[in-house]
Amino acid sequence: MAGTTITNWFGDVTSHPRVVVEAASVDEIIKILKDPDHYPSPVRAVGSNHSTPPCGVAEGGTLIKMSKMNRILELGTDTVTVQAGAIAIDIAHELEKHGMQFYVNTEIGSLSVGSAACAGTKDASMPGEYGQVGSYITRIGMVLPSGELLDVSDDQPELIQKVRSSYGTFGIVYQATYKIRPILPMAVRHETFKLADFLAKLPQLMTSGDSLMYYMFPYEDLITVEFRHYNPGATGDPDKHVWPLRNYMWAKAGPLFSAQVEANISNKTVRYKVIDGFCAVWRFKLENLVRSENTVATDQIISYPPVADASRYTFSLWAFPEELYPSVLPLYFAFCKKYYHDTGYRNNMLYVGYRILKDRQSLLSYSWDGNVMTIDPVSTGNPGWTTFLPAYNQWCSDHGGVPLPNQTPLATRAQIEKALGERWKQFAEARRTFDPKNRLLNDFFRDLLGE
Repeated sequence: MAGTTITNWFGDVTSHPRVVVEAASVDEIIKILKDPDHYPSPVRAVGSNHSTPPCGVAEGGTLIKMSKMNRILELGTDTVTVQAGAIAIDIAHELEKHGMQFYVNTEIGSLSVGSAACAGTKDASMPGEYGQVGSYITRIGMVLPSGELLDVSDDQPELIQKVRSSYGTFGIVYQATYKIRPILPMAVRHETFKLADFLAKLPQLMTSGDSLMYYMFPYEDLITVEFRHYNPGATGDPDKHVWPLRNYMWAKAGPLFSAQVEANISNKTVRYKVIDGFCAVWRFKLENLVRSENTVATDQIISYPPVADASRYTFSLWAFPEELYPSVLPLYFAFCKKYYHDTGYRNNMLYVGYRILKDRQSLLSYSWDGNVMTIDPVSTGNPGWTTFLPAYNQWCSDHGGVPLPNQTPLATRAQIEKALGERWKQFAEARRTFDPKNRLLNDFFRDLLGE
């Protein structure tokens, strides 16, 4: 396909590659990279294209769609090897048939293996575990810009650490191996706190033995925490309705309702009263219906349609050192209220956040220096969202936050350099080593790297 317009899943990032190829084999990827006359630079590869920044844009270049390369190649006793175009929810369901599960059962089921292997993800860390999918990927196969193959594993810790956060700028991932485990029963419950109570109890919550994911309502000073822990002593059949209810409210009903209210109620005071009322119902359902001592972790993963529909939503993310969070969070709630007062804009969905444990498995890990907690606004892209994001980004940067290149739209080079420091320089140097002719370098990464 030539002269095609491609968007990300949400539809707000546009790319105009000269050539689009749906790769079906490693040999096709090799052919593309070795033939710049027919497949011009930059060459970028995408799976479901869920990134909120333009990581996968190939303006004037070649876009490789990986979804045809979706086979499970080998299922072992504690690992699974999969082609790069397979998506998380499909793999998870197959693992479940064999009594196995991922370590990190991240929410976005459309996450492709290729993206998980070389880009950042987020999920609340289970006690004593990592919260980033790539940290449990132990082997990665890539086609280098030269067309040669590279196989890197945990036996090369410094190299795989760089590759896990290479964002497709070192080579095109064609397969990866995950570390997996037997299915364990998992308990879940929800509790809502006033902001002051949450902050007072946060030290206790951090040592409770539960993972912490939370829904934030800054205009009402409320936080609903989702507590999870593995519960191997659970008996009987797992509860299979709990997570589908949560996922339906979060990924379908919530954004669809918010978008309809945004479109049909012009008075913003009334509009947001209606949305706040929906959020109150949401909290009630979480607290009273989404609770069980025996669920399957795989059921957390959400099935999103391949093409976004009227329930689509977008988001951003900044992570903060957990020791700063008790002072940062109330200041952020105040920032949201002031921004709404001054501009008349607020995002029309809730905020979410995650507690993620210290993790140095990837070079650009946002929890490299220690445990972090995040602030993630969620929106249907209502008018004012793209004006809000730069203000939000600057506020987060000024207060010690760390962005994620594929999940923090409109973050600037200065903000990323401030947050990642020497590690961003190491990434830039490694990228030039792998791709000296800039075969894979698009304008987005060129700008962020100052190339």
